[in-house]
Amino acid sequence: MSSAAALAFAEGSVLRYHDARFQTQAAKLLPTQYMVADDDTALVTLLGSCVCACIRDPLLKLGGMNHFLLPDGNVGDGAPARYGSFAMELLINDLLKRGAARNRLEAKVFGGANVLKGFTSNPVGTRNAEFVLAYLQAERIPVMAEDLRGIHPRKVWFFPATGRVVVQRLPHAHDAEVVAAETAARARLSRTPVSGGVELF
Repeated sequence: MSSAAALAFAEGSVLRYHDARFQTQAAKLLPTQYMVADDDTALVTLLGSCVCACIRDPLLKLGGMNHFLLPDGNVGDGAPARYGSFAMELLINDLLKRGAARNRLEAKVFGGANVLKGFTSNPVGTRNAEFVLAYLQAERIPVMAEDLRGIHPRKVWFFPATGRVVVQRLPHAHDAEVVAAETAARARLSRTPVSGGVELF
């Protein structure tokens, strides 16, 4: 792991593992975590209503991913990284500290599914998707690819060195698992084999 590879927040350190699918070292990000890397590490996460932003400086081949639960809220509540407004700032500031140039940054964004059936009144997935696009537009960071909204959970692999992203939309059989994981993350914060189509970005 290179010197530029890794900062994780809130839920503890990022889980490192060998990804058998891509035969590379990988880091699995949970809600509230982010990581920056400039090596061959794949940054991986599983999304339901949450959103992840993959932001990269292509000249330096330096990039990072975050994973947030809600668009915004009270960052003084002890778990600010759950909110997109803070998670985006953390990721961008870390990239800049490591030498990235703001005018070279580019983004790819994923998630924001409305996986809770029948819950249609201002669903959190839609709000997360709208937030991340509005934030990047305000920051003048171009969105090079997106796979947002819909009803399916997603698994995302981001390769910062090349900018490649692989997105796998998971079948509804995984809905309960993803919703349970996101609900458990929200609950913790309030106190303080895959299939489906693959898309390459």
